[in-house]
Amino acid sequence: MRLRVFDFGKVSALRSQAVYHGIAETITADSDPVLCLVSPETPYVCIGMHQEIAKEVDEDYCKAQNLPVYRRHVGGGAVYLDENQLFTHFIYPSGKAPEFAANLYPMFIEPVVRTYNQLGVQAAYRPINDIQVNGRKIGGTGAASIGEATLMVGSFMYDFDTETMARCLKVPSEKFRDKLRQTLDDYMTTMAKELPEAPARDTLKAMFLANCAEVLKVEPVEDQPTAEELAAIDKAEASLSDPSWTYMQGRKLVEMGVKISEGTHLTESAHKAPGGLIRVHLLARDKTVEDLMISGDFTCLPPDGIDRLAGALAGVAVDQEQLAQAADEAMKRLGVEMPGVAGADIATAIVSAAHPSI
Repeated sequence: MRLRVFDFGKVSALRSQAVYHGIAETITADSDPVLCLVSPETPYVCIGMHQEIAKEVDEDYCKAQNLPVYRRHVGGGAVYLDENQLFTHFIYPSGKAPEFAANLYPMFIEPVVRTYNQLGVQAAYRPINDIQVNGRKIGGTGAASIGEATLMVGSFMYDFDTETMARCLKVPSEKFRDKLRQTLDDYMTTMAKELPEAPARDTLKAMFLANCAEVLKVEPVEDQPTAEELAAIDKAEASLSDPSWTYMQGRKLVEMGVKISEGTHLTESAHKAPGGLIRVHLLARDKTVEDLMISGDFTCLPPDGIDRLAGALAGVAVDQEQLAQAADEAMKRLGVEMPGVAGADIATAIVSAAHPSI
C-alpha cells in the first residue's frame, strides 16, 4: 500500500493545523493513506476538541503575547506549540486503519519509538497514548475521525518551552503556576535534553519513513497535494479560525445556563480517568440528569460522540451505579469509543458535580 508523504516544511501556525484537517476531508474509501510532516513558523496554543477554553487557557496572557488559540478536531489537552516540534499526521481511510481507537496508538506510535531509539533516545510506548524516556514524557498522540478518515497525530520533540507552556495555562494561583512549570521540567524531556546534538531534520525524516515502511507495511512516496487538497486546506483554515468553532464549548455552557429554572441548579466537577480529565457541567432536577455538558482532554471517536453520550444520559438518576451502567450501554449502542474512559468514570464525574463533597 502506498503512503503519500506531504512534507510542508514550516508554515503558519494556523496552516500547521489546517493541513491535516483539510486533507482528511478529501479522503475516500479508495484513497491512499497520507502522512503529513510540518512545523509552525510561529508559536501558538492548541486546545483539544472537547476542552473548554475558559477552564484551560490564560487568554489574557495569550492575547498580550500575540499567541493565537486554535481548537483542533482531535482530543487531548491544551498545549503550547512552536517550531521546535515536527508534527506527524497519519491520515488513513477508515477502512484501512485499525477498527478500534485503542489499537491506533500502538500501531502508529511504533515508527516514532523506533526512530527515537535509532537516534539514541531510549523511548518506549506507554499506554494509552504517550511516549516516554525513562519515565519522562517525550510526546503524546491523539486520534480522531474526520469524514471518512481516521487520524493519528503526534510529533518529534526537538525542544519544548515549559516556561511558556506553564504561562499559557489557566491555573488557580501563581504559586501553582511555579509548581506546574517545575513539574513540566521534571516530567518532560526532548531530544535537546537526551542527545548531545539534535539530528538534522532530513536525517530524522529518512529514518522515520523507513520505520513507517517496515511497521505499517507501506511504501512511502514523496508527493504534493492536489489542487483539490490545497483548496480543502484553505477551507480548513477558515473553519479553524472561526470564533464560533473556537468557543464551541462556551456556547454550550451558555445554552445550559438559560435552561435553569426553579429547583434546577448548574454545578460542575472534574474527574481524572486513565484516558484523560473529564469535566462535567450538570443540570439536575429531582435527583436526575436534566442536561449535561461533558468536556476535557480525553479522546472520543466519533467527534460528536461525547455530545450524544451526554444526551443519552438525560433522565437517568444521579446515582453512581445507574449512571455507570447507562453510560456503558450508551457508549456501546452509539458506537462511542473513549480509550481509558469507562462508564464508571463518567458516573463519578456526574455524581461529584451533584454532590461536591464526594
